Amino acid sequence: MEPRTETALSANALKVLEKRYLGKNAEGKVTETPEIMFRRVANAIAAVNTNPSEREFLAEEYYRFVSSLDFLPNSPTLMNAGRPLGQLSACFVLPVGDSMPEIFDTVKATALIHQTGGGTGFSFSRLRQKGAVVRSTGGQASGPVSFMTVFNASTGAVSQGGTRRGANMGILRVDHPDILEFIDCKLDQTQVTNFNISVAITDEFMAAVKENRNYDLIAPHSNEVVDSIPARMVFDRIAKNAWANGEPGLFFIDTANRYNPTPSRWTYEATNPCGEQVLGPYESCNLGSINLERHTKVDSRGEAVIDWEKLARSVYLGVRFLDNVVDANRFPIKELSEINQGARRIGLGIMGFARLLMLLGIPYDSEEGLEMAEKIMAFIQEEAEKTSLDLAKVHGPYPFFEGIGSPKRNSHLLTIAPTGTISMIADTSSGCEPEFSIIWYKNVMDGTHLPYTLEMFEHVARKEGFWSEELPARIVENHGSCRGLSQVPEKWQRVFATAHDVAPEWHVRMQAAFQKSIDAAVSKTINMPELASVSDVENAYMLAYSLGCKGITVYRDGSRSNQVLNLTTQKKEGAGPLPNWGQRRSPGDVTRGVRVKITGKSGKSYVHLYFDEEKRPIEIFVTPAADHRERESAILFGRLGSLALQFGAPVEEVVGQFIKSHEEAGKLGSDPYAIAKAIGTILSREGLTGENGMVIEVACPSCGGQVAFLEGCLKCMGSEKTGGSCGWSQC
Repeated sequence: MEPRTETALSANALKVLEKRYLGKNAEGKVTETPEIMFRRVANAIAAVNTNPSEREFLAEEYYRFVSSLDFLPNSPTLMNAGRPLGQLSACFVLPVGDSMPEIFDTVKATALIHQTGGGTGFSFSRLRQKGAVVRSTGGQASGPVSFMTVFNASTGAVSQGGTRRGANMGILRVDHPDILEFIDCKLDQTQVTNFNISVAITDEFMAAVKENRNYDLIAPHSNEVVDSIPARMVFDRIAKNAWANGEPGLFFIDTANRYNPTPSRWTYEATNPCGEQVLGPYESCNLGSINLERHTKVDSRGEAVIDWEKLARSVYLGVRFLDNVVDANRFPIKELSEINQGARRIGLGIMGFARLLMLLGIPYDSEEGLEMAEKIMAFIQEEAEKTSLDLAKVHGPYPFFEGIGSPKRNSHLLTIAPTGTISMIADTSSGCEPEFSIIWYKNVMDGTHLPYTLEMFEHVARKEGFWSEELPARIVENHGSCRGLSQVPEKWQRVFATAHDVAPEWHVRMQAAFQKSIDAAVSKTINMPELASVSDVENAYMLAYSLGCKGITVYRDGSRSNQVLNLTTQKKEGAGPLPNWGQRRSPGDVTRGVRVKITGKSGKSYVHLYFDEEKRPIEIFVTPAADHRERESAILFGRLGSLALQFGAPVEEVVGQFIKSHEEAGKLGSDPYAIAKAIGTILSREGLTGENGMVIEVACPSCGGQVAFLEGCLKCMGSEKTGGSCGWSQC
């Protein structure tokens, strides 16, 4: 397959840049072009070089590097380089000590970091457990989870660099006495909403799980054993919660510390919000990603192959660019500057890996795909090590170097970070993830939106003779995938894999393949189908641990559908006037009824929605299963809903009340919410939008587009309505 060579920014990339990256004046009008932005960044990063000729040369090289989309740095660098703010790091870890002054000093530092565009990770493992005596006051400690709510509230009040709300990672050791409360703290998704959470898993705990025995809970302030509980019970609890809503993740803390090059300085306790950066206290990481899709060439047979010479040059420039970022960075507190100058950690990674495999004709979920991941990352590792060693010969090794390994300029070199918005700018796939879909929607000049098929898929389909005008619609109906469509040859079904085509085992194995050559870690979501079991989650955990991954995040399709809920209304053309409230209309002869099976917190039920002769919803019946724990309440929901409809309440108002009761009670998977979702499903299936155009869907809160859970975070994918992603991300 022939690679593309153009470097022009797509319409969607321009929209993302205008919304989040390009400079604006006091009235909010965009004052930068992409070219000016790239030049601003290149000049600012090259400016730290003291030799004038070298500075001028690197400024031009860096400009070419980023403007060609061969490489892009993390968002704070694009936003802040060459501007007064000057904070260029994506992620930080801050220490949380076991005293009020230490805790609130960290809250203050967190707010300052979020204000400059960074995300923060914390270990709450040093805080004494709930109920422990506080000697200074004689009172009782409230425990780690209570203090997470303090950080959560602070985050909610601060925007990241004026562009988005801050993101946090909260981590607690599995042997902390409050671990069960922590594991359950996000079952109520109205709480600690600005946190992702992960459990720090020890080797001792994993051994206890395998041996089906108890393990010790240890008080952090006294180091005393306070209890011993079944490891399998805790493991099952983690897996069940992750199955339910994707959290907590796992952080294999002992695995990470085996690769710590500065053990006399710190022991790793926490990661950044997406889990791929294991950082010491006050350490940050400066990230950038090479676009692998743009590192191919055509061989003598007319086939795409990797351009290894170009890739080597890009690794060299990427390391030099990010090493310069360490010096160009302006941090909001002095501890950050001191630690980051001492460790000089950088995180060079990749994006566009899925697109590269497609160009090469290699299925993502194949042994050949794993081999290519290992081969590429081993090559990048070798070239990065060479560059950092050469820089150390000129400038000296990083100041915290303790004689472990080679005397490099940087303590860490490689990572695979989330590339949600920068991969949109580069118009390629995210990180090392498979494609989410091979169909998007594109704005055209008359304001309509047309399906946009992945260019290389359409090229192959036309060349191989299986393209048709109906094919995009069939792919959309097939959840964005071509697998299982008889029109598409088996070979190309395999090559053009999407995230939900890939079995969980292959997701884990791909993460492990990259991890082999990476000194930090890999941001990767282990996607699972909706019908996956808790055992499937546990098997993924065991496989990730055995293969040497430093962490794992699983996401079962549909499990967070209640997290971002959008109710919109729009007058439906052709509908008659609504009856006045207080005038009950008889159901009369209903013309049609539709049934949907649901599962709520109390058990399984069937929801029946009946329509009158004008296709208006008129009756709701809820039929609970025999073992339903709240049968009377379930039936009552339907009867009251029916009564409201017959007195003229719009269906969206009725459903809105179901949803509000769910939100106010804060119950995960509640019966009212399940009923509301079922009604929305029925209306969608019937081609209706409710009496006033109600739509119930998981949606981007910024633009209303489709959201997906990728790289450990909910991200906007765009939609037909929005014409592409707006760049929103929950992290």
